[in-house]
Amino acid sequence: MRHRWAALVVVLAFSMFVPRLVTAQADTTKPPKDRNPGFSLGQNYPNPFNPETRIPFAVGDPPTCTDSGRQHVVSLKVFNLLAQLVAVPVLQGGPEAGQPLNGIKLSCGQYTAYWNGNYLDTSREVASGVYLYRLEVDGKVIVKKMFVAK
Repeated sequence: MRHRWAALVVVLAFSMFVPRLVTAQADTTKPPKDRNPGFSLGQNYPNPFNPETRIPFAVGDPPTCTDSGRQHVVSLKVFNLLAQLVAVPVLQGGPEAGQPLNGIKLSCGQYTAYWNGNYLDTSREVASGVYLYRLEVDGKVIVKKMFVAK
């Protein structure tokens, strides 16, 4: 019985992300729009990983950045399949290096985030499994998945 409840929780967690995809696919009368104007999120590497990973992302439209002086509010967070916050990766490289990516302002460019595989600010490593990482730039969101293998 416990397995059924666990399966139900996983399905409900995934359903949080599905409605946006379903409505985007169902409405074929509108012309296609640029899904992620002004930013992009790359696949983490290595994937699967143990114990650490890097996540590439871009803010603005590099390398053509027409408004290079503009500051974008950026957050990058890692969640488990129950939509619980697991970690906030830190920015790697540049003058803002080491800052947690939680509402910081970044100018146009390409960046890399680093996550050591630990749960929040503890030294405890997360369990093996599937995790979701969510990039938010100026209120717009992209979500991708990653795998931890021990």
